[in-house]
Amino acid sequence: MQLGLIGLGKMGGNMRDRLRAAGHTVVGYDTNPEISDATTVADMVEQLTESPRVVWVMVPVKAVRPVLEELAGLLGEGDVVIEGGNSKWINDHHNADLLAGRGIGYLDCGVSGGVWGKELGYALMCGGSSEDVAKAQPIFDALKPPGEFGFVHAGEVGAGHFAKMVHNGIEYAIMQAYAEGWELLAASGEVTDVPAVFESWREGTVIRSWLLDLAVNALKEDPNLDKIRGYAEDSGEGRWTVEAAIDLAVPAPAISASLFARFASRQDDSPAMKMVAAMRNQFGGHAVLAEHAGQDPDTLTDTSESGPGAQGESRT
Repeated sequence: MQLGLIGLGKMGGNMRDRLRAAGHTVVGYDTNPEISDATTVADMVEQLTESPRVVWVMVPVKAVRPVLEELAGLLGEGDVVIEGGNSKWINDHHNADLLAGRGIGYLDCGVSGGVWGKELGYALMCGGSSEDVAKAQPIFDALKPPGEFGFVHAGEVGAGHFAKMVHNGIEYAIMQAYAEGWELLAASGEVTDVPAVFESWREGTVIRSWLLDLAVNALKEDPNLDKIRGYAEDSGEGRWTVEAAIDLAVPAPAISASLFARFASRQDDSPAMKMVAAMRNQFGGHAVLAEHAGQDPDTLTDTSESGPGAQGESRT
């Protein structure tokens, strides 16, 4: 079938390649003319000759609404727009209402698979009506991995992005657990080959996963991760997951902690840890590391000459 695809970045470009390899006709549009199949969004729509016309939008969140407003003036009754970015689910209802006025269907589709999706397939979580899903089903079938799993019609409009949001929240927590385990193994002094331990877990253990496979790949390239700064951004979906958990009074301590750990990674010198160090010095006389100092023991200073810590209080 034919598909219009707006946004040909790392995900969109690979999706175009996978769909074409499956025999589908894809007319892609991107603001970069070197990779675009059409000069404008209108030109892309004009090249779609099959009915109903289906257009998949893979653009940054801030660009979603302007693109949908443009499509609302170009598509018509029975056509379908699929919004596949990492959008917040609450916006999907507004987007669907915008298009419904022209009789255009709307599907929100969470997409997982990253740069590996072109080869292995994408996990797709879709929200919208069954009628609109059926119109795009050949596209979903081509994009998902081979086999029984990889695509779900999760519910009505908003369900796809909500499912993807929770998926990403779980991903945060799993990644954080692997990261903490790696750091603990490396710090122990008992384990002499940490990468080999991680690799051994790839078969037979209950914690084996694709994320573990990727961790092993990273350790093969850089066994001590010396080339990587300990800094991790968040895409927004981790925050939204925690916000939804708060709104629904659902306890999510692991996901919440993994999100806050990412915030902590962005601080070269954590203000909170400065206060912790200062308090430990005050009540227990624990040495503190001078600002900008390295790990030289001579830079450690004890500023607590009086107070409870100096009088034999418990040092913790």
